[in-house]
Amino acid sequence: MESSELIVRREGGVGRLTLNRPAALGALTLGMCEAMTAALLEWRDDDGVEAVLIDHAGERGFCAGGDIRFLAESGAGDGEAARRFFHTEYRLNHLLTVYHKPIVAFMDGVTMGGGVGVSLPARYRVATERTRLAMPETGIGLFPDVGAGWWLPALHGRTGLWMVLTGARLDAADCELLGLATDVIVSAQAEAVKAAIAREPGAIERILTEYEADPGRPAIAQHRDDIDRLFAGETLEDVVDALRADGSAWALAQIEAIEPKSPMSAKVSFRLVGGALAPASMAEDLVTEYRLASRIVRSHDFLEGVRAVIVEKDNRPAWEPATLAGMTDAMVDALFAPLPAGEEWTPLPGL
Repeated sequence: MESSELIVRREGGVGRLTLNRPAALGALTLGMCEAMTAALLEWRDDDGVEAVLIDHAGERGFCAGGDIRFLAESGAGDGEAARRFFHTEYRLNHLLTVYHKPIVAFMDGVTMGGGVGVSLPARYRVATERTRLAMPETGIGLFPDVGAGWWLPALHGRTGLWMVLTGARLDAADCELLGLATDVIVSAQAEAVKAAIAREPGAIERILTEYEADPGRPAIAQHRDDIDRLFAGETLEDVVDALRADGSAWALAQIEAIEPKSPMSAKVSFRLVGGALAPASMAEDLVTEYRLASRIVRSHDFLEGVRAVIVEKDNRPAWEPATLAGMTDAMVDALFAPLPAGEEWTPLPGL
């Protein structure tokens, strides 16, 4: 399926997918997800395609996530269109994860939410000095999805949990230290790197090494022990208490980042990424995430978060419940519960 929002072409031995919504920071639509999936399936058994390259048009950002306004509009109704989007997007995320040909993702600029979902499965994840990677969903009443429950618990210590609770924005140096990026280049050389890969798709590692840039010292390095120690609690309340008891400027800044977020989203994120679930596969994680997405997209907090942060931009969401204590374990359990028969997420046939 072709989409004007996605440029699909072959360059030499490379299949290239370019997100083509620069005004929307590459935000994913249903059509884009369908077109990416169709191209990947076509190239999967094509011997003429040795590798896949994913990038974006424009200079501001790779991909800021899914089309949040569309999801909110659907969620305000019966949610059917939103569920179709999530089902399709998650199938794309899974296909990328199990794809046997090398994928190169250029995470140049804003890379958030759904943008992380199409980047982390890639064998080569290229950051630049403009990269800003984050999973900020708790700030709009959503939750970190697109495989976050699979990828992020595997990061060093409690880093993944810290990322989703605070919405921290990571630069290229942070991403390389954490393994979120495999390579760092200068953005001005990105087109030269892509052209070189198109000419020699079997030499991706050598090419990226030749263009390797020094990202500088990662800011997160000095706080890795703090993250592991202070985010080690068995509950979200334990984490907040530990941060408050620590009292350092850094710890208090984390509280300031966590407290404005949706209590519902924060507790869902804690369970999903905190390591308690331990899914056996990416597919198993996506089954869980689809259950959450199907319910949360119609929740008060998501609709209110979009209103406050994206539509009216007053940045004063009225969460329900308004506190962590008000979001009980039973309420979280209900969001994670299985869907009715026939409504669960499934991978693409044969995968």
